[in-house]
Amino acid sequence: MQLLLVRHGKAEDRNAVTPDDFLRTLEEKGHEQARNAARLLSASGMLPDIVLCSPLVRARETAESFTKAANMPGPVIQSWLACGMNPETALSELCGFSDFKRVMIVGHEPDFSQLVQFLLGSNADSVEIRKGSLTCVEVLPPSRNATLRFLIPFKLAKHME
Repeated sequence: MQLLLVRHGKAEDRNAVTPDDFLRTLEEKGHEQARNAARLLSASGMLPDIVLCSPLVRARETAESFTKAANMPGPVIQSWLACGMNPETALSELCGFSDFKRVMIVGHEPDFSQLVQFLLGSNADSVEIRKGSLTCVEVLPPSRNATLRFLIPFKLAKHME
């Protein structure tokens, strides 16, 4: 399967108004990042078959902005994508979606960097996935042997349309 990873977009800072990390919402830039990823994948003929997302508000809003811009069904919330996702758990959970050719997950750091490093058999801290970035790895769960197809930061992606 092609596994597309979209780190949630730019979110509001944790503050007195929203002290709960679970409830932080996207800023307009975060919505723009999600819409841009949708336009880029659509133009490339690489839209996912399904979008899975973390239950945290900022990830859900990223996934919803993406699916709306891509004219796709809304995201499917998956609790295993919440902050603190374990790479082994993610790989196991992805086995349940093996009928799909292209699966997108929307989640968090450092979870996504750790997942990509795990799948590539890479050393710690060799991958950094920034907010709003788009990453693709080819993987056949439950195998952890993967090939990195691309990692596009938002700053570059917005110029590729």
